Amino acid sequence: MRVAIVGASGAVGQEFLRVLDERNFPIDELLLFGSQRSAGRKYTFRGKEIEVKLLQHNDDFKGVDIAFTSAGGGTSKEFAETITKHGAVMIDNSSAFRMDEDVPLVVPECNAEDALYRPRNIIANPNCTTIMMVVALQALENLSHIKRVHVASYQAASGAGAAAMAELYEQSRQFLAGEKPTVEKFAYQLAFNVIPQIDVFCDNGYTKEEMKMYNETKKIMHTDCEVSAMCVRVPSLRCHSESVWAETERPVSVEEFQEAIRNGEGLQLEDNPASKTYPMPLFHENCDDVFVGRVRKDLANPNGITFWLVSDQIKKGAALNAVQIAEYLIKVGNI
Repeated sequence: MRVAIVGASGAVGQEFLRVLDERNFPIDELLLFGSQRSAGRKYTFRGKEIEVKLLQHNDDFKGVDIAFTSAGGGTSKEFAETITKHGAVMIDNSSAFRMDEDVPLVVPECNAEDALYRPRNIIANPNCTTIMMVVALQALENLSHIKRVHVASYQAASGAGAAAMAELYEQSRQFLAGEKPTVEKFAYQLAFNVIPQIDVFCDNGYTKEEMKMYNETKKIMHTDCEVSAMCVRVPSLRCHSESVWAETERPVSVEEFQEAIRNGEGLQLEDNPASKTYPMPLFHENCDDVFVGRVRKDLANPNGITFWLVSDQIKKGAALNAVQIAEYLIKVGNI
């Protein structure tokens, strides 16, 4: 099995290295690719030092079985044909192909089989906020069809990359030292603040991040469920959180949903108000699963249920989900 990582020096690229090693993913040869800036860097994987090669339009991907790409939408679009032309399956972490009809958008807990139909040999990895939400929604959908969802996200600095996490550290230090905080990665100072904007605004007043949750949920779950999202950047370092209000066709009890979470794939229940037990970003960095708590009936809707989610945005929200797609393809002999 020959595996490639495109964007190896980025936050998600580095997470790919950790996840592939953690899960003992079958690799005979690992190739790393990057931009002019990162070419030549060396990373150790399973005791072997691997040098990052410059991503170019050549035959470097000949013989590659799986290519995990996380170098931005522009790079994915430019190099997709180069990466796939010799038969490599490209599992892409950018938004470049997510809504293309001939590219499956996959969260294995929901729609693993969609990965089998890939006319262009490209599989899209969904947006991190969508991934964690649909893993939980699938458990609810199995009980009763979901008609509509309202969601508010509380997204960590990690969602904007390693440099954004470093900026939050530096802004906090500057603020406490009485210095003027440096603002480069975000529209405003994130330290000691929240920013109700992630990505650019669309004509309807929603941001692209919010519209991703609307569109991607429908595609992944093959559903007519309507989704209305409000995405907010908060000054936590890693792990996104979400408040979700879901309306189902029939009333679903708290106990029913809690049991579905306990038995659900990729889910863990942390829900005991008496002991102040609920998921928090501080405690779930580097965890694989989506953690669910604060499950309760929606007081404003008899068919509504509301809950709180936390998941590691870089892990399950990016690298792990992509690796799980590849694991599924290997399991069913489709690669």
